[in-house]
Amino acid sequence: MAKLVEDVYGNALFELAVEQNRIDAFYEEADGILAVLEANPELTGMMTHPQIVKEEKLETIDTVFKGHIADETLGLMRMVIEKDHFANMEGIFHYFADRVKAYRNIGVCYVSTPVELSDAQKKAVEARLLDTTDYVSFEMHYAIEPELIGGMVIRIGDRVVDSSVKTKIEHLSRELSKTRINV
Repeated sequence: MAKLVEDVYGNALFELAVEQNRIDAFYEEADGILAVLEANPELTGMMTHPQIVKEEKLETIDTVFKGHIADETLGLMRMVIEKDHFANMEGIFHYFADRVKAYRNIGVCYVSTPVELSDAQKKAVEARLLDTTDYVSFEMHYAIEPELIGGMVIRIGDRVVDSSVKTKIEHLSRELSKTRINV
């Protein structure tokens, strides 16, 4: 099975960062590059436009990033452009960031609740997660979903803990629909 473009380039950058003991520096660069790409969709549009020649795309990347990121990171970006994979650029840096988080044992957690949690509640949730998992820290993301009614849904990777009232009602409804009442 062929590896995805994001995997190949993201792994190459990660291995270079580990080899050169520059994980933090490359991670900060990746974060900055992602911020630039996400804030400027017209840049992605230009870089993926089929009528703009590669030389112009390479000049643009040099103009935007040269002197602001390491030569190795710029070289990787240039290589991605040379291979006509700029559409995968965000994915490459997201993949790299995910590898760094896994390497550093940092969990990414998504918590959905029907109402805003207080700072104390957020700290309690994070403390409980640190106690019950092998992660050393968490990158926490909170969302408000009023349709949950009560409770919360916690997602870490492919694991989900759903203690929402909405889900409990749905389970109860399914169980009741299976029950036959004899008169």
